[in-house]
Amino acid sequence: MAHLLPLRVFLSSQTQETPSKPLKLSKRSNNHKTSISTAKKGLLSPSHKMHKLNLEVSPHRAVSAVRLMRIEFGGAFADLLNEKGKGSGDNEMGYVERTLGFRTRDLDDRDLRLVTDIVGGTIRWRRYLDHLIGSLCHDESMFRSMEPLLLQILRIGFYEIVKLNMPPYAVVDENVKLAKVALRPGAGNMVNGILRKLVLVKENNSLALPKLEGDSRTQARALATLYSHPVWMVRRWTKYLGQEEAIQLMMWNNSDPSFSLRANAAKGITRDDLVMQLNSLKVPHEVSLHLDDFFRVKIGLQNVIRAGWLKEGLCSVQDESAGLVVSVVDPQPGEDIIDCCAAPGGKTLYMASRLRGKGKVHAIDINKGRLRILKETAKLQKVDGVVDTIHADLRTFAENSPMKSGKVLLDAPCSGLGVLSKRADLRWNRRLEDMKQLKNLQDELLDAASTFVSSGGVLIYSTCSIDPEENEDRVEAFLVRHPEFRIDPVNRYVPSDFVTKQGFYFSDPVKHSLDGAFAARLVRTL
Repeated sequence: MAHLLPLRVFLSSQTQETPSKPLKLSKRSNNHKTSISTAKKGLLSPSHKMHKLNLEVSPHRAVSAVRLMRIEFGGAFADLLNEKGKGSGDNEMGYVERTLGFRTRDLDDRDLRLVTDIVGGTIRWRRYLDHLIGSLCHDESMFRSMEPLLLQILRIGFYEIVKLNMPPYAVVDENVKLAKVALRPGAGNMVNGILRKLVLVKENNSLALPKLEGDSRTQARALATLYSHPVWMVRRWTKYLGQEEAIQLMMWNNSDPSFSLRANAAKGITRDDLVMQLNSLKVPHEVSLHLDDFFRVKIGLQNVIRAGWLKEGLCSVQDESAGLVVSVVDPQPGEDIIDCCAAPGGKTLYMASRLRGKGKVHAIDINKGRLRILKETAKLQKVDGVVDTIHADLRTFAENSPMKSGKVLLDAPCSGLGVLSKRADLRWNRRLEDMKQLKNLQDELLDAASTFVSSGGVLIYSTCSIDPEENEDRVEAFLVRHPEFRIDPVNRYVPSDFVTKQGFYFSDPVKHSLDGAFAARLVRTL
């Protein structure tokens, strides 16, 4: 499963691998099931419908509230909602009008930056913010029964005051106004009372935060609140990494992400060409220390998008950790490579670019729509001559296909636990029960992919996970089932800092400041 992206699939691309199965919608509590359609029932009054344009409500807060509703109850991905930037203004206001009952003025560049910051930050810090909100309500039932839009408005206000340190009374005033217009005067009064309580306890340095004490379970719950992650993730990381490293990982996941871009050599574009343009756009950047075609952008990515670079196929959004997986594959001109779970195609297209017009990448995927995007992007990037798409379930396709290759990549569906800094919403959509299902799927796909490997050929297994059960454990189990394969150390293909003791490639988010990723080379000896 690759993660690159043309503009239309954008911003999680590098986000790396999106799971092949739909993510389950998050809920505030087990007995509080809400869809975006039911969540907004009763919100629109006749007066709203009569006054479509509201110039008094803060537009970035209105848009942020609606985006948060769509993400939590509509199943939208936070990153995909930002893909078109300023150009999606009409679309954006359409969602605002349908959800809130009025339109605001169009977003300017400052508004867009605030929306991106507030939406991403509010999602990351959701558990922490909900804890604070609950602590300032009269009782737990008040919080649990709070209507969804009201809760989103409060989360925005709490995030702006606690994490962005915005002028508190301006935040109170603006969010009260939004609640009154979007809901009713009583809702505005509630927002006013709760936010003013927050301002007082923050000024007195007395936020009601849990203490890190007690047994391991109690400490895990406290850490989950303090660093805003699900308890099961905290317990898992504490088990594998220890508490100190688990905290560092959660801090990384809560930081503002940077994005890497890959210059598209297949169109004759070099990194130096794009760096010159970045300088003219005044976009701060750093060149990759590990890959010649990559550079990193912390801020100003919307300027790159509006300049048309992605739309014209000059570059792709792709994390360096994903690029290093392609280095492990080591595609060479003239080779035929099978990419078993290819769409939407980040690694496929990078491999195709490195073939320099000679050879073929056979891209197999079960998702027809994402394969279509892959084909369109391959044409845009001028590598369509070496990309062949195959719509199929790998497991059934392998049973009947005579295809053989010296290089087979299985970039498997996974938990995505290595990309949580970019996929802010993913931590709330993943469940512990998913891990077992994913491990079973990964085993099935590995068995299927191995049938394509010719004698002396290599199978590359990769994920965008940092979890040993999805990585080293899956390789170990595969080798038990398939003694005809052995590990081929990756030290010839990536810098030594990324090579584990077992000879695998591993990108550590905290250590390398990249997305988490894993890859193993497995050579067929018979």
